[in-house]
Amino acid sequence: MAETILITGGAGFIGRAVCRELLERGYNVRVLDALIPQVHPGQARPADLPAEAKLIQADIRDADAVCRALEGLDGVIHLAAEVGVGQSMYEVERYTSVNDVGTAVLLEQLIHRPVRRVVTASSMSIYGEGLYRDASGKLVEDAVRRPLRQGQAEWNPRGADGEPLTPVATPEWKRPSLSSIYALNKYVQEQSTHIMAGAYGIESVCLRLFNVYGPGQALSNPYTGVLAIFASRLLNGQPPLIFEDGEQRRDFVQVEDVARAFAEALARPEAAGGTFNIGSGQDRSVNEVASALARAMGREEIEPEVVRKGRAGDIRHCFCDPSMARERLGFEARKSFEESLGELAEWVSHQTAEDRVATARSELEMRGLVA
Repeated sequence: MAETILITGGAGFIGRAVCRELLERGYNVRVLDALIPQVHPGQARPADLPAEAKLIQADIRDADAVCRALEGLDGVIHLAAEVGVGQSMYEVERYTSVNDVGTAVLLEQLIHRPVRRVVTASSMSIYGEGLYRDASGKLVEDAVRRPLRQGQAEWNPRGADGEPLTPVATPEWKRPSLSSIYALNKYVQEQSTHIMAGAYGIESVCLRLFNVYGPGQALSNPYTGVLAIFASRLLNGQPPLIFEDGEQRRDFVQVEDVARAFAEALARPEAAGGTFNIGSGQDRSVNEVASALARAMGREEIEPEVVRKGRAGDIRHCFCDPSMARERLGFEARKSFEESLGELAEWVSHQTAEDRVATARSELEMRGLVA
């Protein structure tokens, strides 16, 4: 008999892709999602949420609704969360309530309705700065950036003696360095999952997602992934806004690859108890990404605006060491970045987007979170 899986936050960008992947693999799928207006204007069921998925519209903090959603399940993929480093630095109560209290509600209800396995979405943000190497070849886990200041010209972390550091791929063993409320929330989510699941005989897996992109992102949400934010600006004839100098490096992984990772995390026996990086294993600067997206969208004439200011909570370099996911999950990203940008650009060309980036930036500036 096919297993039945609950996806919390399953009507979101990643959730819908996971839903499609699980249905293709023969699972029955149930979705619990609050359909918040910031992500789902009009709070309507997304058109690309498969019809076979039963949607329960409810808040993850609603214990009664969660209890009902867990009835007769075999597994849970927990994606429900408020997402966004910048916004988490002033919407502290909302982020902590949805992310940490919501996870606590889910885990408490699982005491009464246990499942075979729960897979929780974590984030690369828990690392803070990624792993670095100093001039002597020594690995540096605790690189720290200088505090933001007006007119800053040097953005890279330095070693203890002020020496330059070289960023390298970040593995799971790197110590967390929590530089935003969102990062703290995600770390609490993954630790809570492992602690509670272990105590009650439930298998647990956590996936630390790097920068996820692809068709279906909420283009009007200024706190979503950087590629969606850039796409929204370009679609409206506006330049992408790039903080710092644009040379910060990230790992971009396509959403269909991420959906496969969740499916493998749900199924693979050897994944139980693990926490895994999910990324492409390739790093790119934000400047490179902005230029590539403009080309893909046929908007090369729109030059990005490099604001040369930093945001509280941002990190400089962090990209993925995917070796553990490859070994224990059998997961490796397959989607080409260049081809996937073309797919994203084609999808964006048929969308409309309300550009809210300036509003989001002013929210940060008036609180002194940009310098």
